[in-house]
Amino acid sequence: MLLALDIGNTTVAIGLFKDKKLAHHWKIRSDRDKTCDEYGIVLRNLFSFAGLDAAAVKTVIISSVVPPLTPIFQTLSHDLFHVKALVVGPGLHTGMPILYEAPLEVGADRVVAAIAAFEKFGGPCIIVDFGTATTFDAVSAKGEYLGGAIAPGVQISAEALYLKTAKLPRIEVKKPAKAIGKTTVASMQSGLYFGYVGLVDNVISEIRKELGEDARVIATGGFGEQIGAEVKAISSYEPHLVLEGLRFIYERNRS
Repeated sequence: MLLALDIGNTTVAIGLFKDKKLAHHWKIRSDRDKTCDEYGIVLRNLFSFAGLDAAAVKTVIISSVVPPLTPIFQTLSHDLFHVKALVVGPGLHTGMPILYEAPLEVGADRVVAAIAAFEKFGGPCIIVDFGTATTFDAVSAKGEYLGGAIAPGVQISAEALYLKTAKLPRIEVKKPAKAIGKTTVASMQSGLYFGYVGLVDNVISEIRKELGEDARVIATGGFGEQIGAEVKAISSYEPHLVLEGLRFIYERNRS
């Protein structure tokens, strides 16, 4: 089996593939203070609860945007699964030209999601990843990664309102019953939710002007289903897009 790990700023997405099928998937909290042993306990427990044997894992591939956690999971791969993990980055064949001015600046998760989207749907396409930050990535009809846009995630925006004001509370991000809020919480939810829908809709519109109006738009990430449902331009929600992209990259690097 192939174990795919997508290490993000907020969560680590874990996918276990049997052949080409995502057989199991989990999410755990990203914690830079956790040791390799602590993450090992978490993974052992997840495998145990699912009735899985760690010995079944023959390959591990990692995508990470949290550099301090990358070596921890590399060590974990060696100690728990007895395999050397593949890490998305220089030296690993992705099959997608990166037309960024500084290709190494592009987050590994953005490239991996772009690869999965192009493999599944073709191009041109736009991937909107609703993570800690919300990223917009453009892929050409030829399968080239062109670049995109980065905006604060909706949860970050909510936290900023709470942390940078004296009287505004911490709130749950969700769609309010009405746009005109009758309470402080409802007013904040309206501004965040409908404002964010407008942000996403407008960025997609601007990218399409350059990429092509026929560009397919795919959403992924934690708020992708909720916010994406409000944006007419988004045609599908793919919750495991990065994990699937890791499988595609693994297939391209099999010796």
